[in-house]
Order: sequence, then C-alpha cells, then structure tokens
Amino acid sequence: MDTMRWLEDGCLELLDQTALPSQVIYLKCRNYHHVAQAILRLAVRGAPAIGAAAAYGLVLGAQQLNSADKSSFLAEVGAIAAHLSATRPTAVNLNWALNRMQKRLRASRTTAIDKLKATLLEEAHRIYQEDLTANRSMGQLGQELLPKIANVLTICNAGALATAGYGTALGVIRAAWDAGKRIGVFACETRPLLQGARLTTWELQEAGIPVTLITDGMAGYLMASGKVDLVIVGADRIAANGDTANKIGTYGLAVLAKHHNLPFYVAAPLSTIDETIATGKDIPIEEREKSEVLTLGGHPIAPPGTSAWNPAFDTTPNHLISAIITESGVIYQNYRKNIARTLNAKLFER
Repeated sequence: MDTMRWLEDGCLELLDQTALPSQVIYLKCRNYHHVAQAILRLAVRGAPAIGAAAAYGLVLGAQQLNSADKSSFLAEVGAIAAHLSATRPTAVNLNWALNRMQKRLRASRTTAIDKLKATLLEEAHRIYQEDLTANRSMGQLGQELLPKIANVLTICNAGALATAGYGTALGVIRAAWDAGKRIGVFACETRPLLQGARLTTWELQEAGIPVTLITDGMAGYLMASGKVDLVIVGADRIAANGDTANKIGTYGLAVLAKHHNLPFYVAAPLSTIDETIATGKDIPIEEREKSEVLTLGGHPIAPPGTSAWNPAFDTTPNHLISAIITESGVIYQNYRKNIARTLNAKLFER
C-alpha cells in the first residue's frame, strides 16, 4: 500500500494514517496548505515520509505561483518552504528535503518559470525514489546483524508507512524475514497516539511476520524474561556525534537494553543525520497538544483539569547505541568520526 502517490493531474494523495487500521483513506492534497495540515496532524508521519511529502507540497505550491521572474519565483517558493518547515521541528528530513529542492532551483540555469516548476517536480520524484532505494539497501545491510532466529523489539512505526516505502527499522526486519530468518517482533503500543498498536502491527500482519503487541511499560520485564534478543528503532534526527532523537520512549528502551546486554540498533537514511547539530542536547524536541495524553480515541481518560506533558520525542545518547544502520553501511563507534567519514564518502560518490 502506497504511503503517498503523485497523480498525473497534479495532485498528491497521502494515506491518512490517523484512520488506520480501521479505514484506508487517501487524502487528496491540491495545494501546499493541504500537505502542511496533513503533516501537522500526523496524517503523514515518519521522518523520511515527511520529507518526501513536503517536497511534493513545495511542488504544489510552486505550480500555483504566477511569478514575474526567477528571482520572484525563488522568493515565493522560499516562503512556501518556510510554511511547510514550521509544521514539525524535530524530523530533520523535512528541512533537508525542502533545502534540497530550493538548492536545485538555484542551481538551474533556466529562467523560464514553467521549466523551474518542472525541475521541482523532477527533484521531488528523485527524493521519493532515492528513499525507496535507500530503505531496501538499509534492510539488506541491517539484516546481516540479526541471528537466524530472533525476537526483535521495536517502538512506534518505522516501516513503509513512515517512509516512501519498505521502511527503516521494519525494513531490516522485512529483509531478515525475506532472507529466511525466523523473526518474531514485539511492538510497543507507543502512547499517546498508538503508532505501534495501530500501524506497526498492521504492517507486519500484512507482511505475514509474527508480531506481538505490548504496552510500553512491559519492555523491561520482557527483556528480563529473556523473550527478546535485540532492539531496532528508527530515527527522526541524528546529531553529528550519533545522539539520536526518536519517538518518546526510545531512550527508556535503550537504557533497558544496555542493562540487559542486548544490542540496540538505530536504522535511518543518511538524510536523517544533521551535521549542523553537535549533540543530542541541541536537537529541538516537539511538544504536542496535552489533549493527546489526556484522551484516547477522543474519550477522556483523566479527570477534568488534569495537567499533562507531551514531548513527542526523546534523545538517546550515543553510548547506548550499538550501531547505526544506513543505506551506505553500518556505522559503529566512534560515531562522530565514522559518521563524518560515511557522509564524506557519500558526497564523493555524487
């Protein structure tokens, strides 16, 4: 099932993940405001998917511009990019994709507005396709870390729904399963919005991979009981030193995995690494509406007037991470040195 698809009539369709698993609904986005709203309310979610959706959102915005010249066009596109960028502060792929799109425009030698608009669409398609390719490469490289028989713990949803397709953390699991390994998955429900319960279990069931749902608070006892062999998670932003921001609850899993001597792997494309941020302390953490914590399925679960705190992400320090799986290879400690080396090698390839 497609996370998103570009239609020939110039419309972006996004799978509304807030309706899953009970309903499969595609939202028709005909302007960048529709895309921004979809990102903001988590109809599309997951760092790579947000980046690709924002790229197409920029295309939609640009197509409706009537700029007089290239300079005006670039300025107006920049304003649209700023609007899209403001929707989610933690996932670096959002700004990465928007900056890449604008860089491609600035590098174009043409001044014809129609050709500039076509250039944007080409670049959005390229971002989408590159993510698909990267995910499959990540899966093949990462699955080599998994034993032939393994139970894997994950949190949130880092599958096809969080990307252009196939997935990051779940992509590794898919690849291991396809390689004939006997893999079972424990999925944390992922409060407050239940991405693990609603999305990860649905994806794995669709793929025929055994999955068991647990509440977030069960992870420690699960590890102590010897029922899990390793942890694999995705990432929304990775600092230059390897500190990683991911869905709230990830840090707790990393601490527990360290205590129980279990490998803790992060799977993410290189585009999720933000070299401009030295450590995890500098990663902006999105705080969402308190109502997400105080309700479940629209129904109140706490007394009226109860206060709540709702950070959407937490940061896992690099010393708790066994390895970072990317499309260009598996990165180990020393992360600062090896991340820089991997990124430089990728830049040289281009």
